[in-house]
Amino acid sequence: MDFNLTEEHRLIRAGVREFCEKYVDPIAEMTDDEAKFPADNIRKLAEQDWLGIPYPQQYGGAGSDYLSYAIVVEELSRACAATGFTLEVHTSLACFPLFRFGTEEQKQKYLLPLCKGEMLGAFALTEPGAGTDAAAATTTAVKDGDGYVLNGSKIFISNAPVAGVIVVFAMTDRSKGTKGISAFIVPAGTPGLIIGKHLNKMGIRGALTAEVLFKDCRIPQENLLGGEGQGFKIAMMTLDGGRIGIAAQALGIAQAALDESVRYSKERVQFGKPIGTFQAIQWMIANMATDIEASRLLTYHAAWCYDQGLPYSKEAAMAKLFASETASRQTDRAIQLHGGIGYIKGTKVERLYRDAKITEIYEGTSEVMRMVISGNLLR
Repeated sequence: MDFNLTEEHRLIRAGVREFCEKYVDPIAEMTDDEAKFPADNIRKLAEQDWLGIPYPQQYGGAGSDYLSYAIVVEELSRACAATGFTLEVHTSLACFPLFRFGTEEQKQKYLLPLCKGEMLGAFALTEPGAGTDAAAATTTAVKDGDGYVLNGSKIFISNAPVAGVIVVFAMTDRSKGTKGISAFIVPAGTPGLIIGKHLNKMGIRGALTAEVLFKDCRIPQENLLGGEGQGFKIAMMTLDGGRIGIAAQALGIAQAALDESVRYSKERVQFGKPIGTFQAIQWMIANMATDIEASRLLTYHAAWCYDQGLPYSKEAAMAKLFASETASRQTDRAIQLHGGIGYIKGTKVERLYRDAKITEIYEGTSEVMRMVISGNLLR
């Protein structure tokens, strides 16, 4: 077994880290404080071919692998979790269903500009009354002539205010439960598509999240994705891959917490010594580093399974579960290590602490991850 990254992977990591030092780090605090979408940096990421990194060049992607994508998300999130998450939603949740289930015409019309970064994508599954329970969805798509008419609402839809296209899930036959869910491609500006205001979140504040409403929103037949009744399958397969991206985001947040803690432990002097010379601090740092390295191995292994064409649902769930809970634990430890200064707005560890929590919730809560893992083991 070879645990070394290839030269290509090392170059990608170095390139993203350099990009972050130049563009992302300088505005990360402002992005959080003002809940300001980092539009210029997203445009620069597109110029680097990083918005479609794991997809073929024929569709505007970079033709790299999923591990490369995970590394990009990790390094971006290490600097600014909101920027990393914006890319993750676009690449994992919007591009994947189009790549995996779209017709050639749909790929040329929507996937190509998404991968090239000419527009961003969003994924609309969650509803006010339907989170984990997708069958409780009330958004409907009624066949009408040569298309469908959508009515209903979605909540917590990331990238929605800036998306050029949204992959939307709606009931076409409620009597069939999850087998009655279908997926649709809804371009921005479609009459009847209404984007609500940006929700004011605790963390990842620069990533835009909004309610999405459909009022007699007419979608042509050719915008049906994967066939009627295939929506639940499309959503679950998309989320499996997306969880690798969230694990990578959590990994980046946790690594940043460790970086800040190591730096502070060397600089902060108490009782005439740097606090890093005290055993209590040393053990805290050791525990943080060990959990983070375990998260990295789980995340990279899940990405490797994806790249090898192996089953990865369980592996992705394990990576997201462990990495997200690690991020929450380690940012908590980082606050404790920094003491009072870590609790003050404007310090990076305070921002990381708020950013970490959501990784245990979106794209499947920690409880759902345990359901997925145990389901794979007990079936």
